[in-house]
Amino acid sequence: MAIVDARILILCKTYPSPSGKYAETTCVAGMDESGKLVRLFPVPFRLIAKEHQFKKWQWIRAKVEKAKTDHRSESLTIKVDTIDREEFVLPGREWAERRRLLSPLNVYQHFDEIDAAQRATNLSLALIKPARIVGLDIEKVSDPDWTEEELAKLVQEQKQGGLFDAEDKPSIRALIKLPFDFYYRYECGEGPTAKSFRHKLLDWEVGALYWTCYHRHGADWERYFRQKLEKEIPSKDLMLLMGNQHRFQNQWLIISLIYPPHQVQTELAF
Repeated sequence: MAIVDARILILCKTYPSPSGKYAETTCVAGMDESGKLVRLFPVPFRLIAKEHQFKKWQWIRAKVEKAKTDHRSESLTIKVDTIDREEFVLPGREWAERRRLLSPLNVYQHFDEIDAAQRATNLSLALIKPARIVGLDIEKVSDPDWTEEELAKLVQEQKQGGLFDAEDKPSIRALIKLPFDFYYRYECGEGPTAKSFRHKLLDWEVGALYWTCYHRHGADWERYFRQKLEKEIPSKDLMLLMGNQHRFQNQWLIISLIYPPHQVQTELAF
């Protein structure tokens, strides 16, 4: 695939992680104008110039090409210095428009369908609407601090030139490691055929929610965190944007939460 101009609606930013080549990277996914889900890489989001940074539900234009080292069909290499964000960000009250934009996407009802599609067609991004969220698992990470190798990756951009040598290159802010991993337990199907699944949450908004709850409520953070993720968000018409791992493509992660209000069903009078 040659380098082309693309217009993409941003649907996902995952919590940043250390990267040997780019100091830190974020998985970014969205939908192009044809209604196809795409993955954008590399995006060391916090390190790129402010004018190239974007929000969820914002259209961007950029030059992209098929990723050469990632054979998943949805994976594109983005030229971050060509990102031109459109000023308008679809606000939360515009769910009718958001639904219209998402309407070309296939929304799976069962994770087994996603698993089968991955094996048959190498699908690596998918939107699923689970029957119900069963619960949230919160597990302490084995090491709450970055390893020496991870720290070296995070600070290397301060010591050497990289992708971002422009005069407006932002100062590096230390990336704080999340002390917990978060997992949704959910079910697909109804009655005796219902099946349970468990997948890790990597959505940047989930990580940001943890820090907000922690800074506001201290030791009582978990109560507020669970209220949001176990009660408030599942009470909406929740969909999970799933992405698999490059090296282990049978392993899937929840990379974004999309939760419009339930649509009101109107009865026709005859």
